[in-house]
Amino acid sequence: MTRQRAIYLDYQATTPLDPRALAAMRPFLEDHFGNPHSDHHGYGHDAATAVESSREEIASLIAADPREIIFTSGATESNNLAIKGAARFVENRRRHMVTVVTEHKCVLESVKSLETEGFSNTILPVRPNGLIDLDALDAAISDDTALVSVMGVNNEIGVVQRLHDIGQLCRARGVLFHTDCAQAAGKISLNVEEMAIDLMSISAHKMYGPKGIGALYVRRRPRVRLEPLFSGGGQERGIRSGTLPAFLCVGFGAAAAAAQQDMPAERVRLDGMHGRLRAGLLAIPGTTLNGDADQRWPGNLNVAFPGIDAQELLDALADDIAAATGSACTSAAVEPSYVLQAIGLDHAAAASAIRLGLGRQTTLEEIDAAASQIAGAVDALRVVARTSAD
Repeated sequence: MTRQRAIYLDYQATTPLDPRALAAMRPFLEDHFGNPHSDHHGYGHDAATAVESSREEIASLIAADPREIIFTSGATESNNLAIKGAARFVENRRRHMVTVVTEHKCVLESVKSLETEGFSNTILPVRPNGLIDLDALDAAISDDTALVSVMGVNNEIGVVQRLHDIGQLCRARGVLFHTDCAQAAGKISLNVEEMAIDLMSISAHKMYGPKGIGALYVRRRPRVRLEPLFSGGGQERGIRSGTLPAFLCVGFGAAAAAAQQDMPAERVRLDGMHGRLRAGLLAIPGTTLNGDADQRWPGNLNVAFPGIDAQELLDALADDIAAATGSACTSAAVEPSYVLQAIGLDHAAAASAIRLGLGRQTTLEEIDAAASQIAGAVDALRVVARTSAD
């Protein structure tokens, strides 16, 4: 007998591959296998043409010029390239970086690693709702600041930062603005011109594309210059070397096109499901919502159940619900989420929180079932805790 698969509620960790992306990729895994950099013959030319078409689709998603899109292996590489590349290019003029305590680990570690090269940094706190204070950001920028890095949509608590306001502030202060939009691209409207964004990191597998491919938007006017992370043939505008995987680029482009087409309707659908799940979970006694109640992406719901160990709860639900306690990139950590502690939760409260991610394949029936199953598991664990205490 085939076991019924668990309800998938971990869309922040990864998304299923969109059938449109899979269909676009298939020919480049079979007949069109050429190296896109060998465009002096038909095989390479076909691959190169498809790669450039995909570059156009990704650029369109964020209102950029296709020439500003650099393919990478994913958002981690994009974030490293943006932060380290920008810093090293201007190191003789500016040696200070600003970021936020709730950023992804690859951003925080990139900034901190630059300390060994003589750079300093300011890591800003956030308010209890997870949003940054723009006045604090303004105060942190100095004449020595090279770059500010602020995530678009937080991967753990789903809050949406005010990218437009941050971009305008950075532009007025003459510093580069980088944003990690791995969780934002294809989900919320992004316009690099209107938001005054200089560098943006994107990951395909967070927006229903394939794993192993991402992009970095690098502004051309006014031009942003980066020092490459590694040496090679300089295939991507001299910034990123290596043979491009045409089939992954094509899948990424198809996913971007699908996201742009589906975004308005999907936002409305997720708003409804988020409200329904949120109401169901907050009806459980003591449950609290983590992150701003309104300025958030509806595909993310992070809630804490006081007195419950989150990992025990997920273990109890494992056959029925696939969810997480936080970032998949730090899931091996024993300590509770640093993001939740940054918004003011103590150790116990942070250890009682789970993250639920909604996406294209989530149904209302699954939402209702998940709310019921989580409520039952929380109640059962509390009964066990009371019994043990007695």
